[in-house]
Amino acid sequence: MSTLVVCVDRDGNLGPDGPVVGWEAVQALVTDVGIDDPEDSRVNCLLETLRVARDLRDSGEESVVAVVSGGGDGVNSDRAVARQADRLVKEYDPDSAIVVTDSASDERLIPIIESRIQVDAVDRVVVRQSHDIQSTYYLLKQFLGDEELRGTVLVPIGAALLAFPVLLLLADSVAIALSAIAAVIGTFLLYKGLGIDDFVSTLPRRARTAFYSGQVSLVTYVVGAGLTLVGVFAGGISASGMGSTSELLLGLRFLYDSVPWFAAAALAAATGRLIDELLAEEGVSSALMNLPFGVVAVGLVVRGFSGYFLERAGVLGSLTIPPLEAGPVSVEGVVLSIWSRLALYVATGILVSFIGVAFTSRMSDSESPLGEMPE
Repeated sequence: MSTLVVCVDRDGNLGPDGPVVGWEAVQALVTDVGIDDPEDSRVNCLLETLRVARDLRDSGEESVVAVVSGGGDGVNSDRAVARQADRLVKEYDPDSAIVVTDSASDERLIPIIESRIQVDAVDRVVVRQSHDIQSTYYLLKQFLGDEELRGTVLVPIGAALLAFPVLLLLADSVAIALSAIAAVIGTFLLYKGLGIDDFVSTLPRRARTAFYSGQVSLVTYVVGAGLTLVGVFAGGISASGMGSTSELLLGLRFLYDSVPWFAAAALAAATGRLIDELLAEEGVSSALMNLPFGVVAVGLVVRGFSGYFLERAGVLGSLTIPPLEAGPVSVEGVVLSIWSRLALYVATGILVSFIGVAFTSRMSDSESPLGEMPE
């Protein structure tokens, strides 16, 4: 009875030309991997493979020690392991196998081995970490040597420790001081986690490139920022004029008066970006062409719903369409009910969205090559 003791490694590249087979070959592989990276956990996995094979040999059982490697992560890696396993089974014809792994990723290869040979045991190697002072000092030294990790972790902790006594003296309350520190640390973590720091670091270069290349979007972005500020002030003035009322109504009033300005700002920015793409003559994506219509549609729907809630609360009056006169044609004024008001805004938003989809489809069809005929 012979047993195949196989070490599987999915992410590494231990056997580029096929499986590594034999006691001497695996010993040489342990030396090579250990010299390249003494901290690599695969060294312990390879040594455990040799130990299991030695124990089987001492107990009088014939064993074949081997190492299979995928060289990556994915379908190609798993198929490479499958080919090496087929080669081992064909050449040595073992009765069973013992699989040695060192990670959960490697254990995903066990079904591949089981489909070709009976697996009697799975030996997962867990490296024991020393907890003495020297090891702790080494880990701390590695942590302090990483500049990015040091700036992300130590800077907010140090700033919090410095700010806490100052806030405690000014606020004279532990709760207020802790709340302020938690808010600042949370903002910093979001700033780093969402990648805003990368965007801010590249913003001057993007602005300089846009300025020197004469991009229209640079001007429209400034216009959009100005319209956004106008919307904030318009909404704030309307909300402050309501006096003492609930926060929900204040927010709805702010939203109702600021949404048109926000939509105009987004429309200006999207239009500038669209013009730049058209001038570049590299083709315009359908999503970018549909963006201005989507902005207007969303603005109409949001204004309609906010106006509906404000009218139900008695903050706004009914919407009145003034009379119109165009030569011999005249239309009397109409007072819309609360539901008619909401339906008008929602229907208009949906109509604008459909117009955008139709316009984008027509433009995409007109830009398709003339030589291509439908089959």
